[in-house]
Amino acid sequence: MSTRRVVTGHNEAGKSVIASDEAVEPLVSTAMPGVEMFYLWGYDAPQVYPDAGEQPEWTTHFPPKGGGRFVIFSLPPAGTPVPEEAGTPEARADADATFPGLLDVYEADDPGMHTSETTDFAVVLSGQVVLELDDGEKRTLGPGDVVVQNGTRHRWINAFDERVTIGFVLLGAERQG
Repeated sequence: MSTRRVVTGHNEAGKSVIASDEAVEPLVSTAMPGVEMFYLWGYDAPQVYPDAGEQPEWTTHFPPKGGGRFVIFSLPPAGTPVPEEAGTPEARADADATFPGLLDVYEADDPGMHTSETTDFAVVLSGQVVLELDDGEKRTLGPGDVVVQNGTRHRWINAFDERVTIGFVLLGAERQG
């Protein structure tokens, strides 16, 4: 899959302009075979318009309170072979460099299960995916289905024979009391 990012901005006269128009390539890691992550936009502090089209600075996969991310996430079909090197310390270091902070929230004893301090807006773009919550409840989602995830413990499972692609907007949040 290829993705094109068009960013608008303002010129010196305050008029709307196309500030940038470029291809965004997916990031991949040997620790997560077949997974593709398109980081489309992110920020760690309240948004200020970047009129020149450059992406604001951001540091980790999950945004802090006041920050946000716009990501496309793609999972390979069920049964995709996992290479031996996926579980090595070198692969983990590669994942940490490629997707900073992503694996920090994943549970070692329950593969794929994770919790983040974010509200996530997700829309399935293609394929099907199973959303599983910590009580074992599952929902199968297809193209156009939307999930609003409020800091819940969950995992995404591609149990099907085609790749699934999901668009996410993640907003940093905090838990109540």
